[in-house]
Amino acid sequence: MRTLFSTDEVIPANSFNHWRRTIFERIVPVELTNLGDKPFRGTIEGANIGSLSVSRISQGALRTEATPDTIRRHDKHDSLTVAIVLDGVVTSIQNDREAVQGAGEIVVLDRRPTIMATNAYSRSLVMEISRAKLEGLLGPARIYSALTIGSNQASTSLVTTFFNELIRIHDTLSPETADRMSSIGSDLLVAAIAERLAQEVPKPMYGTVLLQRAKTYVENNLGDPSLDPVQLAAAVGISVRRLQQLFKEKGLHISDWIWRRRLEVSALRLADPGFAHMQLGALAYGCGFGSQSHFSRRFKAHFGMTPGEYRHAARMRAL
Repeated sequence: MRTLFSTDEVIPANSFNHWRRTIFERIVPVELTNLGDKPFRGTIEGANIGSLSVSRISQGALRTEATPDTIRRHDKHDSLTVAIVLDGVVTSIQNDREAVQGAGEIVVLDRRPTIMATNAYSRSLVMEISRAKLEGLLGPARIYSALTIGSNQASTSLVTTFFNELIRIHDTLSPETADRMSSIGSDLLVAAIAERLAQEVPKPMYGTVLLQRAKTYVENNLGDPSLDPVQLAAAVGISVRRLQQLFKEKGLHISDWIWRRRLEVSALRLADPGFAHMQLGALAYGCGFGSQSHFSRRFKAHFGMTPGEYRHAARMRAL
């Protein structure tokens, strides 16, 4: 990784003030308080690996606070911060939840008022992960923000090992391989968070939570023509058989439900003046249909009229 900033070349008496100013102006606007009684030491290293921006932050005892004012200055509201603690102990407070992370443990933080503190030297890997990806698979960030994802989970250990090794070899990867590896890393993080969330859900409710997570994934990926039960089960982290059972308990069949949602969304768009300019073929592809003819056949079988007739009827009703 490339060193972005270090206090090593700063006069010790000025090191913390220099660190605080650099973090606020160049990295992220937060309020910092030095908790140590010795000259402050800190280093930030960074690397871009595919779609991921990864930083390794080493620093002395410190209190970091994101206030409503500093959050307003932040320009990364479409992402969530994921921190993997490598050394030391970090306390995170957000959404009235306080959690402590030790070495090898993970925490997700949202763009909300937050306090993080260490009472000694610590090292962490910090990444910005797409909010849309995490929330599309796991639900709103408030459910899992400031929740310690413990090192006792096998999936957590796998995440830490994967990213440490990825950082070690990232300079040797082609851009295409780096993209694939960053995507795999994101998927591993999702799996670790999902495993941790399962511990928060009472057993009788777990199936309901999984089903809701599957439905949320479908809603966020209707435009993917390859979306099928196998892909959906993998995204949720359970077997196809278990997923089929959960849908069956609600009187549903996975594939039928996916196609029904595609048809319902396409009908909403046909009736929406905001989509009036969109040709039927483009609208069909956007809802996951492989061709306009396939779309027309399924739409007529479900609604009793062609997409064109449905759009015309919706226009007439609006007059």
